[in-house]
Amino acid sequence: MAHTHNKQGLKIIYRVIVIFKFFKKIFSVNEPTASEVEAGQESRAKIYPRSEHCISRAQISENALKVLQRLKKADYDAYLVGGCVRDLLLGREPKDFDVATNASPEQVKQVFRNCRIIGRRFRLAHVFFGREIIEVATFRGSETAESDRQVVHEDGRLLRDNVFGTLEEDVWRRDFTVNALYYNIRDFSVVDYTGGMQDHANAVLRLIGDPDVRYREDPVRMLRAIRFAVKLGFTLHPDTEQPIHTQAELLKSIPAARLYDEALKLFLAGYGVQTFEMLRHFGLFAMLFPDTDKCLETQDHDFPRLFLIRALENSDSRFADGKSLTPYFLLAALLWEPLQLAAEKRIQQGEHETIAYQNAANEVLSRQIKITAMPRHITQSMRDVWFLQNKFSKTFGARPYRLLEQPKFRAAYDFLQLRAETGGADPQLVDWWTRFQAADEDLRRKMTAPPKGNASKGKGKPRRYRTRKKPEAPQ
Repeated sequence: MAHTHNKQGLKIIYRVIVIFKFFKKIFSVNEPTASEVEAGQESRAKIYPRSEHCISRAQISENALKVLQRLKKADYDAYLVGGCVRDLLLGREPKDFDVATNASPEQVKQVFRNCRIIGRRFRLAHVFFGREIIEVATFRGSETAESDRQVVHEDGRLLRDNVFGTLEEDVWRRDFTVNALYYNIRDFSVVDYTGGMQDHANAVLRLIGDPDVRYREDPVRMLRAIRFAVKLGFTLHPDTEQPIHTQAELLKSIPAARLYDEALKLFLAGYGVQTFEMLRHFGLFAMLFPDTDKCLETQDHDFPRLFLIRALENSDSRFADGKSLTPYFLLAALLWEPLQLAAEKRIQQGEHETIAYQNAANEVLSRQIKITAMPRHITQSMRDVWFLQNKFSKTFGARPYRLLEQPKFRAAYDFLQLRAETGGADPQLVDWWTRFQAADEDLRRKMTAPPKGNASKGKGKPRRYRTRKKPEAPQ
């Protein structure tokens, strides 16, 4: 009897719960979702009117203004966003001008006949004005990872992202707060949802959102954090800095072609020395150039590091002077010590010096291109610079003349100078080649003449080689 009463009591309780849930669903307010919480943050955007910032239309590219005005005229929202706004606030001349809009790529193409849609991970519109390209991106949305337009790898990396949204959603998809400032062409104000203006004033680089999640979405953000901190002279926010020490290994999942592009941005932007030191501090340099990092860790003397620093200083100086930079030269310097060690090991095993260096170059480059996919013309130029180093010691006869005619002679000579400055080559040899390049023909003959007692070797005249006769065909 008691058992029957208990059973009936449980049924009544169950019915009450069902009825309660039914009425709660109808009358109660739903709990906010993550995106709705984010939207609550978005509503607190701060608007900085023209009187409260230093950006002037006179500083903005004429073609970028055309894009903004024409999108506005077509009744679309249009903002300058990202690095160009950040640089304008710093009083710098932006390299590129990027536009964000609520118009889809196809709608942008309808407004601009000189437009091309590119990209797979996220489609963009490029508007062409001669050699200048204005990149126009549609606001990105904050759809969940289950969206059929957004693909996330099991390790957290974002592989494809074509989810469009609103300005408010777009903000939270950007990387750093100082890169999430929007210049509104309608009233010339700056729109700030993330505290980027304050971080800008405090010279702080802070990642938007949870750093662990954001780095897993795209590990290259760790490299970008280093690059921007060095370039801008900003300090990393503690929350942005701390995970880098433990997540450097995530870079191994990034395609080698993309890491090559990032390496060029890191080292060829005029801040190579500071970037190198900061990358090593966080363990990121070892992810990009593991052979080089291993040499720097194990060498008893400091020549390899001094040579690298000098090469980076040379590139930084050329950048500051507005001179051209050749990626192969710096890459050859970055991998010079691994090449030396690999070649020396082969020579000790009995290989001829020339063959040893050729095989060592194949060995070092084959490992490196799996990490940073250097194009063939780059690796070939690196080989040329490397292999010419041993030929500089041949200063008699016709060899100096032939070496002088090599297409990569000047780069190889500069490389030799760097080696000499850091104890890796004979300074007198560099002096000899410096004088030889500037000498007239008479002086060159004297400089290349064999030492006395070896007159039979031709006194610097070009050596003539015999051609071997072809064997006769058997009768």
